[in-house]
Amino acid sequence: MRAQVRVNPLRLGFLGVGWIGRNRMNSLVSSGIGYPAAVADVSRESAVAAAREDSLVLGSLEELVGCDDLDGIVIATPSALHAHQAVKALESGFPVFCQKPLGRNAEEVRGVVGAARKGDLLLGVDMSYRFMEPVRIARGLLERKAIGKVYAVDAFFHNAYGPDKAWFYDPELSGGGCVIDLGIHLVDLALWFSGFAPVKDVKSCLYRQGKRIRGGCGEVEDYASVGIDLGDDVHINMACSWKLPAGCDALIGMTLYGTEGALSLQNVNGSFYDFSLTENRGTGKEVLFMPPDPWGGRALIDWAQKLSKSGSFDESIEDVSVVADVLDAVYLNS
Repeated sequence: MRAQVRVNPLRLGFLGVGWIGRNRMNSLVSSGIGYPAAVADVSRESAVAAAREDSLVLGSLEELVGCDDLDGIVIATPSALHAHQAVKALESGFPVFCQKPLGRNAEEVRGVVGAARKGDLLLGVDMSYRFMEPVRIARGLLERKAIGKVYAVDAFFHNAYGPDKAWFYDPELSGGGCVIDLGIHLVDLALWFSGFAPVKDVKSCLYRQGKRIRGGCGEVEDYASVGIDLGDDVHINMACSWKLPAGCDALIGMTLYGTEGALSLQNVNGSFYDFSLTENRGTGKEVLFMPPDPWGGRALIDWAQKLSKSGSFDESIEDVSVVADVLDAVYLNS
């Protein structure tokens, strides 16, 4: 077992400091709860640029896990590396926070969760949309049955650009296309809002440059339409895409329809970061939230806050395995 968890601030190791890694690091430092005691990246130039004045600059996970004075490791590397690196860090005795997806498929995800459980170590995944303020408000309203019984969910995430790294387009490296990149957030939110009601059925249509494809064909999808049936007669319609002619940078939203009204989460003016929340009743609506809301680093901060109290395994991480099962079914049932 590693040394007792420190407080104020935690000494953390960061593996991978591209845009997302540096963004999360800066949010954590601003919170005051954590500090990049060590930074590792295959690009030494990137590691040096991200490091603070007294950070160790390293080149690999092997060097990171050799540091005895770290309280945890934050992973923000390409998707194909997540599961192996997370297991390595956990087996070395470190709590881990990892970018999504935790693995390219449910088997990899369960392997990481199993390693965390075996080591009794805190594991977190950057399901960042859960931590938006309008999502928090919506969750509270759903728990109070403010719109009655929810029976249908419409969700979409269309990115007019698409990834700019080649590995995203190789299924061996990414695990899939827009579904595992963008749809993962929609599936996670919809299931989280439902209290992870049992998944009864998943059906999907996948496309690559306008041509219908099958999961596992060796190509990644750039458009997907998915139907998910949950217990208690709840149906989820989901669509996601890369490089769709959306007329703006992004179209992102989720509407939950209940017997007494609806809640609608929607990005504002094509933004990837600004979201509104309205409560709809008939032809009228009430605005419940408008941006700004700096939510990007809150998932990491939440993990760090838990870590400062206890580095022990948290059962709630099992949610990521359920989401991974749904993503596997999307590709299997296309």
